[in-house]
Amino acid sequence: MDDEDILLAINPMEHGSALAGESWQGDWLSPMGLDLQMNGGLGLAFPELTFDDLPKLFELLDRLWLDGVEAICPTFVTCDLASLHLGLSVLREARKNSSKQRCKLLGAHLEGPFLSENRKGAHNSKYLRSPTFSALDDLIGGIEDDIDLFTLAPELNGSLDLIKRLNSLNVVVCLGHSSANDKESKLAFADGVRMLTHAFNAMPGLQHRSPGPIGAALHDGDIAIGLIADGVHVHPHIVSFLQRLAARQLVLVSDAISPYGLNDGRYKWDKRTVLSENGSCWLEDGTLAGSTVPLLDACKNLSRWTRNPTSAIWSATIAPRLVLDREQKFDNYLLGRPLNELLRWTMNTQHDELSWHQAA
Repeated sequence: MDDEDILLAINPMEHGSALAGESWQGDWLSPMGLDLQMNGGLGLAFPELTFDDLPKLFELLDRLWLDGVEAICPTFVTCDLASLHLGLSVLREARKNSSKQRCKLLGAHLEGPFLSENRKGAHNSKYLRSPTFSALDDLIGGIEDDIDLFTLAPELNGSLDLIKRLNSLNVVVCLGHSSANDKESKLAFADGVRMLTHAFNAMPGLQHRSPGPIGAALHDGDIAIGLIADGVHVHPHIVSFLQRLAARQLVLVSDAISPYGLNDGRYKWDKRTVLSENGSCWLEDGTLAGSTVPLLDACKNLSRWTRNPTSAIWSATIAPRLVLDREQKFDNYLLGRPLNELLRWTMNTQHDELSWHQAA
């Protein structure tokens, strides 16, 4: 590390040795969090953005930086084309006002509209569409560079062709809101699907005679498994089981929606009402609609449930980066970075509690 606290090399530290002027005593150093699935916050929903929302959007991005998140893929649930294109335009304008102490906006994550009607969850069925090249061009024609991830149901007729097209555009394709069985999932993986969107939710579960997409992903061993660790979307015992089976595949996502950063209560979302309570959100009919748990709080949950803090940190910081760029090496996420853009993690062994703060 140089005089300006820029990390120059990575080596194991001797017990009691110092970094940034103090002993780290077994603490961990990592990049900040990266959230591949965040739908909004502070009352904003990305599919409903207008240019008048830019000040509130910057407030949200500043809040996310304080919450330990360096970058997000702003996520658009299924919506009408005009709202999608306006929202993407607002995000394009917002990227011009990036700063060092503000969460970065990566390419968007389009969650839909090529989803299974039977597994739509909180998505509005009014805007679901059949997967065709024409429909894809309507969505992202001419703005392909604004998209980083795309969730679809691969069992729908036409989806496999779109997977190949999206791969050619360097868009990461995810399986989600899908009724795919294990055979259909394996075909999708072979054609280029690289991630499951919020595993166990809006897809078949893992059963001993019907492995489904989760079993197929575990068998493949190279498919990222997106996970919402709020304690509601997936039971902590199942999370712990999944971590033991596939620690390197787990990718924590917040799936945060507009009430993120606000008090519990009722809020408007997608012209509907959501109830936010204890970190999770529901539609009025009881359908789960997302979370308000910050990404690094989910990381602490994962650490507590699995008693594996290093794996939890990996899932919130390194694993999502590898989804976007498989060729990167771990050192590249740390070297050349100032300590105030990295995280220091500490484990309180007495209370089995992981905590974090800026490394400098």
